[in-house]
Amino acid sequence: MTSYNAKDCVITWGNMYLTGLGEDMVTGAKDEEMFSTSVGAQGDVIVNEINNDLGTVTITVQATCPQRSQLISDAKAGAVKPLWVNNKTLRALFGGTQARIKNYPEISLAQEAEDIEFEFQVFDYTMS
Repeated sequence: MTSYNAKDCVITWGNMYLTGLGEDMVTGAKDEEMFSTSVGAQGDVIVNEINNDLGTVTITVQATCPQRSQLISDAKAGAVKPLWVNNKTLRALFGGTQARIKNYPEISLAQEAEDIEFEFQVFDYTMS
């Protein structure tokens, strides 16, 4: 039996470990499919390889995340750094060596402190 523990998930942005993760923690996906197909009049199929390695990683942090101000500074500066998400228990690794924060996060101030989402564009997205 394998068990899952969210604490086994490690997220690094450059040389910085991200802590204070929110409830939804992290998602990652390739932006475009790996191939497309076209079918000729006689039914012949062509598989067209798509060489787009862009991916999107969304990291949810709590309002009190210790790295929040650094992430906002990196967004403002247009910093490009490695971004990796690793869970050894599930043998899941995704991210890339070049990523950039797409925009400032949306902030909501209300009765309770709400989670904040940072969306990263990964220019060489990979998953294993």
